[in-house]
Amino acid sequence: MAFPAGDAFAVASSIGFATSNVLVAQGMRGERDDNGAFLSLLVTLVLAGVLWAVLGALRGFEPVTWRGIAWFCGAGVFSMFVGRVFSYASIARLGAMRGSTMKRLIPFFSVMLGVGVLGERLTAGMAAGMALIVASFVLLLARERGGAPAAGKPGGRINAGYLYGPVSALGYAIGSLLRKMGLAEAHDALLGAALGSVVGAALFLATAAWSEPYARAVRSTFRRPSGWLLGAGTAATCGQVFYFAALDRAPLARVALISSSEIFVTLLLGWIFLKRTETLTLPVVAAAVLGFAGAALVIGV
Repeated sequence: MAFPAGDAFAVASSIGFATSNVLVAQGMRGERDDNGAFLSLLVTLVLAGVLWAVLGALRGFEPVTWRGIAWFCGAGVFSMFVGRVFSYASIARLGAMRGSTMKRLIPFFSVMLGVGVLGERLTAGMAAGMALIVASFVLLLARERGGAPAAGKPGGRINAGYLYGPVSALGYAIGSLLRKMGLAEAHDALLGAALGSVVGAALFLATAAWSEPYARAVRSTFRRPSGWLLGAGTAATCGQVFYFAALDRAPLARVALISSSEIFVTLLLGWIFLKRTETLTLPVVAAAVLGFAGAALVIGV
């Protein structure tokens, strides 16, 4: 039985985003003014834009409508700006492993939107996969509450990363819905990624006009770009393009659930490369097993 192309692209997307998570955490060891979010938007713009132009010149450009362009730009607001910027902020404060747990809210928002707005069917297999992913997420959160304060803040103060994470997840979920609508009008994942990154970068620059932290990030990006964060942006770009491609070939809810395995890839890579700063414990491993089982059920539907 052939592995569906949409599922394969969703898995590739999860690997790209997981790699980006680890590289952001690694890059933030030496960065204070910039977590790489703006740099990643520029990388996506350049890579996706160049690939779109080259492939279009070689094989012809896909037909595009103004409605499709509008959907892609709308997706850029929520996915590239709200989703990616707040995701990077969460990872910078929580680390790759804990920051990735916040992304487990994406499937819930996405399934809700896919079923409620797009009328996609929620199958028994997908529901079972969701249940296992929920169990893995709850186990990870229970581990956080049972151990030392993950935020590392005195006086019980909550790390802002736990706020940025859910905001990012909601942004990604809404952005996925808008991308799906854009792809229905224009089957061009690279164009969608490029347009979205233009919007995301423009909003970042607009925010920098009145927000000093954003302004410092912009200055740092052009003055002394980090190799780790450049790699993170490249990996995130690959994840974004593959996610677009998956949405063009599979239902939104299915893609969101398969892509949720990103957290477990992050845990594996974090255990290998971030041993000095992050710890992989038995509860985290158990949660990863539950999550992979859930993703397997979704893929096997």
